[in-house]
Amino acid sequence: MNLRFRSKLLALFLFLIILFASVQGYLLYFSKTSWILASFIGVLISGFIAFFFLRVLIRPIRRITELAFQFTPESKTEKVFPDDELVNLSKAIREMGNQLQKKIVEISQEKEYLQAVLRGMIEGVLVVDEKGRIRMINEALQDLFALPSDVADKFPLEVIRNAQLESTIREVVQEGRNLAFEMDVPGVDKKIFEVNIVPILGGPVAGSVDRKVSGAIAVFHDITRLKELEKIRQDFVANVSHELRTPLTTIKGYVETLLEGALKEEVAPQFLQIINRHTDRLTKIVEDLLALSRIESREFRLQLEGISLAELIDDALDFVKGAADRNKISISRADLPGPILIQGDRNHLEQVLTNLLDNAIKYGHEGGRVTVSAIETDQKEVRIAVQDDGMGIPKEDLHRIFERFYRVDKGRSKELGGTGLGLSIVKHIVQAHGGRVWATSEPGKGSTFHCTLPIKSETH
Repeated sequence: MNLRFRSKLLALFLFLIILFASVQGYLLYFSKTSWILASFIGVLISGFIAFFFLRVLIRPIRRITELAFQFTPESKTEKVFPDDELVNLSKAIREMGNQLQKKIVEISQEKEYLQAVLRGMIEGVLVVDEKGRIRMINEALQDLFALPSDVADKFPLEVIRNAQLESTIREVVQEGRNLAFEMDVPGVDKKIFEVNIVPILGGPVAGSVDRKVSGAIAVFHDITRLKELEKIRQDFVANVSHELRTPLTTIKGYVETLLEGALKEEVAPQFLQIINRHTDRLTKIVEDLLALSRIESREFRLQLEGISLAELIDDALDFVKGAADRNKISISRADLPGPILIQGDRNHLEQVLTNLLDNAIKYGHEGGRVTVSAIETDQKEVRIAVQDDGMGIPKEDLHRIFERFYRVDKGRSKELGGTGLGLSIVKHIVQAHGGRVWATSEPGKGSTFHCTLPIKSETH
């Protein structure tokens, strides 16, 4: 009971006492009425006036009780005493408290659920209010941009240095429509994000059917890998088109020359040899493309077996011996630390070693040397190295040599008949075995290609 209500009751009580005393005194001294009758009349008049004033005082309590029961409709008919306003009011307030507690629990549970969802999202989430100030961010956004935990009430530009993000958020808040854009984040590891921003709609605007925009939500999708894959696809299509166009153009030119009358001339056999060579090149490109596509497909399965590493290397050396002799290059296998049995697909592993040896022979120099060695790095894998003393590979090209159609020396590669797919095939086969492949080189002194393969365990 507040001070104002207490003051009213006290004033009413004093007024009734004074009124009773005045009526009683008047009747006793002026009307010569008996004390009992004077007291009765005084009580009657005071009671009537008290009843009137109490109704005035009780009216707000009744109104409050009615309002309280409106918020607790299920208990509206469960009044304790029909005319006991304070009891009913206390019951209504108690019911309101119970329902309020329920709502608080429900809201807390919903908040915890929302926070769990935001924590589980790999996309970054940023929420701003109608003024464009940050209300909250999730952990993913913190990690993506290395943001501090306390960013509330700051503008997005203060924590993420991107003017387009700030302006787009303001535009969404002002116009109430969805917007999206791509955001580049420079740095050592350049990131590209697709940012989708949607308005948060609140209650209706006064005098309008439109709803008021009370903020916005920005969701950051990391599309860096997708962009890289898109770039690789574009480069692949461009490279394939270029690789196929060159021999096809040559074949078409010589065929037209032969059809125009050169078929009966002495140069005809030479032209046919050129056509045959370029046809072989086209066939090799198509075969390598099909092999690469097969290795990358989900249906690709390795036929695993235990293989003697020494036998595998010797078979590959025998296969490239002819090419090495033609280039006057010496090829050999270094002594192995002992009998090593690896777990793998024989045909595909022979293709790996053959491609690496063939590469070393092609880019070696006359009278050079190519050596194959292997060591056990631990109990689970062996590292194979193919070393040559050729022209080497520049440092800036080392991380790209396993890409499709990538060549360090494009002119010489075409002269040597390479398709530009051999090392890419090697990488995918080794990775399918659970291994790794990389290269080290010093320009002018040669290159070494390394790959790791699993050792066959006794349980296989």
